[in-house]
Amino acid sequence: MLSGAIRARLADDDALGAGTFFAAVRDVRPGTEQVLWTDGDFPAPDGERDTVLTLDRLAELVETYAGFYHARGVRPRDPVAVCTGSALGYVLNFLALSTLGAVPALVNADLPAAVARNYAQRIGAVGVFADPAHLAALRGEDSAEPVFFATASDVRPEDRGRLPSGYPYRHHGNDPVLITHSSGTTGVPKAVTASHRSFFAATRYRLSLPLPQGFERVLSALPGSHNSAITVVMQSLLSGLPVRILSDRGGDAVLAAVAEFRPTMVAAFAGTHAELASRDLGRADLSTVTLWYNSGDAAHRAHIRALTAHGRHTEVSSEGRATVPGSYFHDGLGSSEMGHSLFYNIHKPGAEKPLRCIGKPYGFVEAAVLSDEGEPLPAGRIGRLGVKSPSITPGYWNDSLTTHRSWLGGYWLTGDLVYRDETGVFYHVDRVTDTVLTRQGRLYSVWAEELLLDACPELEDCTVFGMENSDGSADAWLLLKVRPGAGAGVDWESRVNALLAAQDMPPVARVLTQGTQRIPLGPTGKVKKRQLRALYQDLSRRGEVA
Repeated sequence: MLSGAIRARLADDDALGAGTFFAAVRDVRPGTEQVLWTDGDFPAPDGERDTVLTLDRLAELVETYAGFYHARGVRPRDPVAVCTGSALGYVLNFLALSTLGAVPALVNADLPAAVARNYAQRIGAVGVFADPAHLAALRGEDSAEPVFFATASDVRPEDRGRLPSGYPYRHHGNDPVLITHSSGTTGVPKAVTASHRSFFAATRYRLSLPLPQGFERVLSALPGSHNSAITVVMQSLLSGLPVRILSDRGGDAVLAAVAEFRPTMVAAFAGTHAELASRDLGRADLSTVTLWYNSGDAAHRAHIRALTAHGRHTEVSSEGRATVPGSYFHDGLGSSEMGHSLFYNIHKPGAEKPLRCIGKPYGFVEAAVLSDEGEPLPAGRIGRLGVKSPSITPGYWNDSLTTHRSWLGGYWLTGDLVYRDETGVFYHVDRVTDTVLTRQGRLYSVWAEELLLDACPELEDCTVFGMENSDGSADAWLLLKVRPGAGAGVDWESRVNALLAAQDMPPVARVLTQGTQRIPLGPTGKVKKRQLRALYQDLSRRGEVA
């Protein structure tokens, strides 16, 4: 762990940013230090599959990839699409391309092939790097192809000698350093740009503060293509923390990695935390975990409760320091466009926060609840979440119209519906596009899901979505995932609607138990309710919904 003085010096360096941070890491950490642990699933140019990388080894790989790209004609501000199933593959390509001044466009490998191919073409990629499993799909049969297609097997050790003069590139604050796409819950993913300055804003803020409890040994189960995964690596390397990155983010894989790597902090999206909460955690070795870190969608309280019951943390009292059972959960609401989680909410074991509480914004963030016309709303009124932050995206790549439509009243619209209380604490109730306008009133789907999960321990998860009627209204449908061996004989429709009525919420019209049908998820793990509606409309037409 680097000293507070070194971290403060880095935070005060105005020239330091996301495009140059790796050079700064090499200046403050010894080259022989082990810094990055991997799944060993990505082949290096010399044929090795590293599971532990020293800083010198990581620098060697970065420079080899940078030389390869330069030899292929990649120049500053050229976008290159990267699509691989390996977390290390994303990190290496981000570092190599950004140190050239080029712009890595990280494409989630879970995107449908046609969507990924269209996305790469829309951003004007000059080349595509992919693993063999995705290369053919990204190549397609279109004549308008990028300049080159490549896989890891095309990169050779001798490429390290092909670096340009003046390497590494010296970035200006506005230079683009990354394109990462949105979750695509409302359609085709949007290409979100991050700049040298904006993508580093939250990291600079964190470097200026003492490291909180749990920030000692980091396990990242975040999608490698998402900016949050790159941020965790950037913050860990600059803070002197060992970090392991996972390509397999499934619950069993994460628990196995916790037992092996012994982290103090586990970083993931809400979907992974929900999957972990569904496991028999009493059989897992979570003894080293002090902190669960969540980004993207805010997590459900029932899942948080299941996780904080395990692990350990330190408490300080008049009698001294003591290690006690239970862990913390750092819940954060964020998105690709926000550049980082902009809210924080610390859950302590045995201390319940109110339903859908997302806490307060960070010190570098201004947040407001806005009307549809952009006017600030008073406490207690639900409205659109607008934010101002130095971390916010400069805009969508090749899409200025969508960029301008995302601003309202001087605030960036996140697409979320929230309210705040008199003390400035915020509460998240839904995504704008997921609210169900029933004949009996407006049903906020995420708020309803939180209520039901909290009141019904038989449920692993649940999803509320709207099915449109011919008159423009919608019926709310509920899809339940019941724990194995639980919930037998329960009249779920009566129970659910009684719980909703007690909170003055409109009822759901249909309650379904999740069977063999998979819930469509976006590449970041968010439920794609638009696709879920289409799926059940099709099943209903075919008479396959009971």
